Amino acid sequence: MKIMKPGGWFKWAAWLVLLLISRLPATKAATVSRDELAQAGQWFAEHFEADHGAMPFSFEYGGVSSASLLGKWPRKESEKVLDENRTQHVFEFADPDTGLVVHCVAVQYGDFPTVEWTVYFQNTGKSDTPVLEDILGMDIAMNRPAASSEYVLHHNKGGSAYQDDYQLLETTLGPAVDFSLKSFGGRPSNENLCYMNLEIPGEAKTEVLAEMPYGWWKKTRVEQLPGYGMIMAVGWPGQWSARFVRDGDKGLKIEAGQETTHFILHPGEKVRTPLMALQLYKGATVRSQNIWRQWMRDHNFPKLGGKVPVSLLEACSSPEFVEMTKATAKDEMEFTDRYIEEGLKPDYWWMDAGWYKLYENRWEFTGTWEIDSNRFPQGFKPISENAHKKGVKLLVWFEPERVAEHTWLWENHPEWLLAPKDVPVRVGWMRDWKLLNLGNPEAFRWLIDHVDAMMKENGIDLYRQDFNVDPLFFWRGGDSENRQGMTENLYVQGYLAYFDELLRRHPDMVIDSCASGGRRNDLETMRRALPFVRSDYVFEPTGQQGHMYGISQWLPFHGTGMSPVAVDWDMYHFRSTMSPNIVMGWDMRNRDLNYGLLRTWTRQWRALAPYYAGDYYPLTDWSIAENAIIAWQFDRPDLGEGMVQAFRRPDCPVEKCSFPLSGIDTARQYEICNIDLNKPVIVSGQELAQEGIGVSFEGKPSAVVMTYRAITKVAK
Repeated sequence: MKIMKPGGWFKWAAWLVLLLISRLPATKAATVSRDELAQAGQWFAEHFEADHGAMPFSFEYGGVSSASLLGKWPRKESEKVLDENRTQHVFEFADPDTGLVVHCVAVQYGDFPTVEWTVYFQNTGKSDTPVLEDILGMDIAMNRPAASSEYVLHHNKGGSAYQDDYQLLETTLGPAVDFSLKSFGGRPSNENLCYMNLEIPGEAKTEVLAEMPYGWWKKTRVEQLPGYGMIMAVGWPGQWSARFVRDGDKGLKIEAGQETTHFILHPGEKVRTPLMALQLYKGATVRSQNIWRQWMRDHNFPKLGGKVPVSLLEACSSPEFVEMTKATAKDEMEFTDRYIEEGLKPDYWWMDAGWYKLYENRWEFTGTWEIDSNRFPQGFKPISENAHKKGVKLLVWFEPERVAEHTWLWENHPEWLLAPKDVPVRVGWMRDWKLLNLGNPEAFRWLIDHVDAMMKENGIDLYRQDFNVDPLFFWRGGDSENRQGMTENLYVQGYLAYFDELLRRHPDMVIDSCASGGRRNDLETMRRALPFVRSDYVFEPTGQQGHMYGISQWLPFHGTGMSPVAVDWDMYHFRSTMSPNIVMGWDMRNRDLNYGLLRTWTRQWRALAPYYAGDYYPLTDWSIAENAIIAWQFDRPDLGEGMVQAFRRPDCPVEKCSFPLSGIDTARQYEICNIDLNKPVIVSGQELAQEGIGVSFEGKPSAVVMTYRAITKVAK
């Protein structure tokens, strides 16, 4: 990024801005190389096929390590082609003495340098097994080349309802470093994201450009050669941990899995490890993140109408009716109609918390999953029918796992509920709640049948599941001696099976995953649901910009809420919350709102949203400083188009800057347009890649959107 001096002056504040900006080199469109596919194939062979003990997971059984056991147990292998790009391999080991069977189900991808695996343990004997413990779904070791730089672990904060959610973090793993990451409280993206990028930078070469005798002065240039690395994901909607242990030389050991496992298995019982996904790459980390984004869209995200959605728009009345605690059927239909009347038609009408029978008029008392007949005498059928006639679908909020006192589940099925144990002070209010045990078969069957019936009877098109409780302390309350971690493991299996069965019964539906906003976005959940709200820290523009910057590395679809229109709400606020999914919450009873502007901004978002499905390139450093500029680029190489979003924060003195773009064809010309000025100019691709796209900010704060489109070959 290049900065032009504002008005000929360059005060101290501009220097601070400079410190927050990195000029990131432009790169070509992210495509998988043959070398990377071959490297992934070699990795698979080394870790799964070399010999009986060479598996990328470990455990202890009866006090003996799996490295000693697996080579002695009978082993079976099978292979199955899942589709043109995926092959499944099953490795089975069986203990002839106790009946423990270990299944490792691994998948190789033909179009991405990706390997994934999950390990299952089942007691096929007639008595309890010895203790199975310290299960690591990933247990691998590696050595970096002598000439390379030190390992660097790139990781992110989770979606914990703070302004700095999804902040990018780097940890250098030098000799003898022992570094750990984990989630907090059993929600997998609470406090830390369960996605990591381990970079092994290339050799740093120093070139002497000029020098004086006797070492008085020397000018040098350091060139960092391309490196390589691996992206890792822990797919576990529970309490995970990951550990990176360096030796004193060049070796690194990586361990990851469910944090606590120490249990016996009763006859017939089955447990599993987290899903482990590993994607190998060569070159720059920004390129690797875009290959990961492509893999997420192509092979993971659920589909709506046969395709992963590019963008979705919802509308709700929650800000006006205290969630839905004071809303009626009449209100919901009137608001839906008003959005359509004003030319702001949503894809879904959103009915949030509080539509059920309430205790003390508070939505937090969940556990009675019956529609409040006083406010909705005919259920939701009139609301869904009204919406469907106008081409709008119905989304309804549920939170079935958290159970409060005075509710139907609390009073009628205490045997289905888990009580908390050792709840820390920071979440002490959770001591008043209980947890519906999804590992209990009776509770599971009741829940799926009850919710399924409600959806069918009321015309509900999209199921939104919230989760405002840290389940770890309830899981631990359900454990007994030699069964530590068992409640969690069975619960997680039940949770995933619940989503699978909902989707089986409603094949045209997508699920919205929400856990206090953004705290349950692990890979297993993202294969079944989409995060419509990425954090419960909403509306405030600087935080929204930071959230967008950070989470876009990992998830190409996510969303947030639009602020209820206030006096100071403007285009800067609107554009700060633009993302693949947005939720409108404006008071449609107020006919004096500037609906013309709202229509214009929403139409602009609709037109720009397809770019979010492309490659993502940060153009500045991540920052939540109020005197900074933050910017990014979304590029659609398949279309030859893209956009840049740039934000000048309220205290930033910089008025103009330029951003070198990535994914640009230097042999073509591009039409560049500031969408607010609508005065296209023609620029060469070489100029865009080297000098950059120019951005001028009007006022403080300011939000600029620049689009580009390849049009012709450059004339010789």
